[in-house]
Amino acid sequence: MAIESFIIKTPCSSANIGPGFDVIGLALSMYLELHVTIDRSKKTSTYPLNCRITYEGEGEGTDEISLDPEVNLLTRVALYVLRCHDQRSFPCETHVHIKNPIPLGRGLGSSGAAVVAGVMLGKECGGLKHLTRERLFDFCLMIERHPDNVGAALFGGFVGTYLMPLKPEDAARKEIPLSEVLPAPAGGIDTGIKPPEPPIGIGHHIKFPWAPEIKAVVIIPDFEVPTAKAREVLPAQYPRLDVTFNLQRIALLPVALGQSPPDPELIYLAMQDKLHQPYRQTLIPGLTEIVESMTPSTQPGLLGVCLSGAGPTILALATANFNEIAESIIAKFRANNIQCSWRLLELAEGGTQVLRD
Repeated sequence: MAIESFIIKTPCSSANIGPGFDVIGLALSMYLELHVTIDRSKKTSTYPLNCRITYEGEGEGTDEISLDPEVNLLTRVALYVLRCHDQRSFPCETHVHIKNPIPLGRGLGSSGAAVVAGVMLGKECGGLKHLTRERLFDFCLMIERHPDNVGAALFGGFVGTYLMPLKPEDAARKEIPLSEVLPAPAGGIDTGIKPPEPPIGIGHHIKFPWAPEIKAVVIIPDFEVPTAKAREVLPAQYPRLDVTFNLQRIALLPVALGQSPPDPELIYLAMQDKLHQPYRQTLIPGLTEIVESMTPSTQPGLLGVCLSGAGPTILALATANFNEIAESIIAKFRANNIQCSWRLLELAEGGTQVLRD
């Protein structure tokens, strides 16, 4: 068949879940979709790198979303995978239609989903069937060095992630060598050199149990918090008592969220944090009041509440009364003149999927 088509579906994710800073990720049922067609009967293409991009969804029509395959994060990542396997461009003629409902810069893993989908796009376009998910994880971590979001988006479910120590020469590599992957303006002159492949086994993951009764209420404020800015407010060093506080709770969290029926008091205790949320309250008006006032005793059905990733989205885990929980949190944001939307999501167990007819 000359024309090939497939769909890549990658879930959004919530990282940290309270105490699990840069460690724990949760894949949720809001999906970035790539609808891809490849006409292999064509020998030439009028599109740069043989790829046409179209887009609908969050950020549509803004400067945040580029339709240039040399600039768009998804296609840049796919090109890295392809060029590591001696394929300098996309197959003729590739059309990537992006459907993205994931809000940008809100703490729901929009960039992590793009990286994972881009790596999978490179695998599928290049016919690289030998690349396992574990190996794809290495490629993801060459672009996105925090494994919690990309681990959840790739593997799905409720996951713990960790990085392996790198050799000194590998540790010095801060990012993929864009000057060897893409022409200007994304990285410099296209040298035509094959970029170095990722080290093997950069990161690993483990899936934790998840109680089926638990749903995710995500409250999405109408403003962005760039991840870089959210990290700038964090201290270089932490008090020992605060580190111990988080270690105690992260030891409880996977057990607490896997028990059925869920124990609200245990989960509420396990989702507390002293390493990132207290410092990010200056960026998110109302955060302290929300975290301190929303408890299982004040909100029936609530299990726990925390910042989703770097924020400003709030993640509330619950078993019932979802609308009431959402409205209570939205009211607290409204008191600070912040408008919000909200979604009820479930665990996305399967991670990134490739669907073919």
